[in-house]
Amino acid sequence: MATLTNILNRLVGAKVYEGTATRTAGRTDDPYALRAIANEDIYFFVKEINNNRVVRESDPEGRTACWRLIASAGATAVLLAGVLLPSAYGLLAGYQIQSLKREQSRMSAELSTLELEEARLLSPARLEELARDQQFLDPAPRKVVYLEGGKSSLAFNVKK
Repeated sequence: MATLTNILNRLVGAKVYEGTATRTAGRTDDPYALRAIANEDIYFFVKEINNNRVVRESDPEGRTACWRLIASAGATAVLLAGVLLPSAYGLLAGYQIQSLKREQSRMSAELSTLELEEARLLSPARLEELARDQQFLDPAPRKVVYLEGGKSSLAFNVKK
């Protein structure tokens, strides 16, 4: 590939560079001298700038653009929340339905065990056994008090 340097070397030859090589190679003044740093001879002057008296120019178009961006971002966030809210609510409702179904099955199992226990406790054989253990006897016919069904709903203990 031909670059500008290669073309220049072909035209001029290596004669241009021969003088520079001998000049640097012939220098043996100080054996501990370092080679020159690149751009060592350039001096950058730093001028201190004081901007205390500078007043920023107001930009009403920039302010309008900023508020428009804020409003559009807020509207986008509200719209996105509105779109995602029903699906999130449906997901939470599904979890709640499943927990209620588990609770219903647990309570129906508990109800069936309680009904079985009630049937066992109220069976005539069990009541007979309890009456025998506690020595319950049928009252004599003369000890039975019949209540009169009057207008009042109070029961009176009347001696006859």
